[in-house]
Amino acid sequence: MDPQALRADFPILGRRIAGKKLVYLDNAASSQKPAPVIAALDDYYENTHSNVHRGIHHLSQLATDAYEQARVKVANLIGAADPAELVWVRGATEGLNLVAQAWARPRLGPGDEVLVTNIEHHSNIVPWQLVCDQTGAKLRWYSLQDHRRRPEPAEFAALISERTKVVALTAMSNVLGVTLDVAELASLAHAVGAVLVVDGAQSVPNQPIDVVAQDVDFLAFSGHKMLGPTGIGGLYGKRELLEEAEPYQGGGDMIATVAMEGSTWNRLPYKFEAGTPDIAGAIGLGVAADYLAAIGLQEIWEHEQRLTEYALPRLAEIPDLQIYGPPDPRFRGGVISFNLEGLHPHDLGQVLDSEGIAVRAGHHCAQPLMGALGVGSTARASFYLYNTENEIDALIAGIGKAREFFG
Repeated sequence: MDPQALRADFPILGRRIAGKKLVYLDNAASSQKPAPVIAALDDYYENTHSNVHRGIHHLSQLATDAYEQARVKVANLIGAADPAELVWVRGATEGLNLVAQAWARPRLGPGDEVLVTNIEHHSNIVPWQLVCDQTGAKLRWYSLQDHRRRPEPAEFAALISERTKVVALTAMSNVLGVTLDVAELASLAHAVGAVLVVDGAQSVPNQPIDVVAQDVDFLAFSGHKMLGPTGIGGLYGKRELLEEAEPYQGGGDMIATVAMEGSTWNRLPYKFEAGTPDIAGAIGLGVAADYLAAIGLQEIWEHEQRLTEYALPRLAEIPDLQIYGPPDPRFRGGVISFNLEGLHPHDLGQVLDSEGIAVRAGHHCAQPLMGALGVGSTARASFYLYNTENEIDALIAGIGKAREFFG
């Protein structure tokens, strides 16, 4: 793949910020959108907008067809065998809450355990805290002792027992960039009859994934981190698990029949899609899936690893810069968090912004991990398919200017 050529597809990358050429390194928060996705949104509202699934007129049929074709495209991207196993949600957060409330809550009770880690995004901690409070189940967690190494499946084995009903893990940390062995963890969970719930917010946009081959039970992800619009995402679930789960919300497409005495539920995946869905968002995400598939997730992953391999030693040359996460690029994706001694990450971020460089600064919705690292926040640069080595050079120069500015 040629990232320089791809950049022409992203109109926003031509912008100037503070008079400087934009260097966008905040992709872990949200990616930019290629022209085909933007055009698909325009086309939907200009030419085919209507509600889906109920209308008998031409526009409704066009919208329904595009909406369902998008589901097939995204399902194919993650290796799902059946598009009905892909539920449209607003994003990874809603997907994880859906699993916690619709599948786990009716099945958990006192004595049961849910296993997470201390490197999770809040979205994969708080829903499990809530459901444990509601059911009397116990929340356990794996604590990463050394941020420079990758958590190994064998370390989880000691925490998984017959009491474990849910193992909920990120496939890739949004702070450390570290990746986990999903297939091996699925095997450990299934050995005791637990289900594996994967937070794919950081992995689905840029890593090859096959939910069937990896034996994933549930996978939640956000469209806006993978070139799609905001407000749309996906939840994959094995058919049998989705079939036995209770509806998460009521109304709209999720019903089959309604009587005052009671109601029955629609077939999958509509059982979990209450109300008028984000039709435009789904169609846009389908086009994003086409774009990613045409390039190849393996190509994108290798590009990000090359950028990470280029950036890590260069960042390490900066005096007093603390880098978090494994130093070996084989165990991490294109997310690098760091702190410059004596300088608050927000101040660093502001200086970089004055150079046209967009990075993240804060706790990244990972406060337990921040506590384990002994910091309140970090700066974070995150790469995607359109980033280049030249932009990493700009980041290095920008950090140097911040050091000069603040002495």
